[in-house]
Amino acid sequence: MIISSSFTPKSSNVHEVDADIVDLAVSTEFLSTLVAAVKAGDLVEVLKGDGPFTVFAPTNEAFAKLPAGTVENLLKPENKAQLVAVLTYHVVPGKVMSSDLKNGMKASTVQGQEITITLKDGKAMVNNATVTAADIEASNGVVHVIDTVILPSM
Repeated sequence: MIISSSFTPKSSNVHEVDADIVDLAVSTEFLSTLVAAVKAGDLVEVLKGDGPFTVFAPTNEAFAKLPAGTVENLLKPENKAQLVAVLTYHVVPGKVMSSDLKNGMKASTVQGQEITITLKDGKAMVNNATVTAADIEASNGVVHVIDTVILPSM
């Protein structure tokens, strides 16, 4: 129930959302790889925190587009620092709704590097990822679903 209502445009009815970003992702089947990565990176408590956070959430299909073995490698305990860097590159402090996005704008991520927003043909892009669902509100921020995992410079 939460999932179908979460993807409706925000302009309709305003309501308080009970689920935080992690609970929202856990309840969304196509974000299960992201949830597994967040757990492996020990970021659950952070993303359950007060926020607000803006999360650009890659789908399972986005993770599947990475070179073979990449996800499995990142989930290994010895690669935790790299996993955390990749995951925190998808998080921007504050609550940024799609209506706040401007073409060419840059945003500093929790990881420390910037992402670039591009608006073209009615679509929003974050670096090389397309936003496929926007403005999914959580109690501690907002989630925008993206079709590609964005990677920081390592």
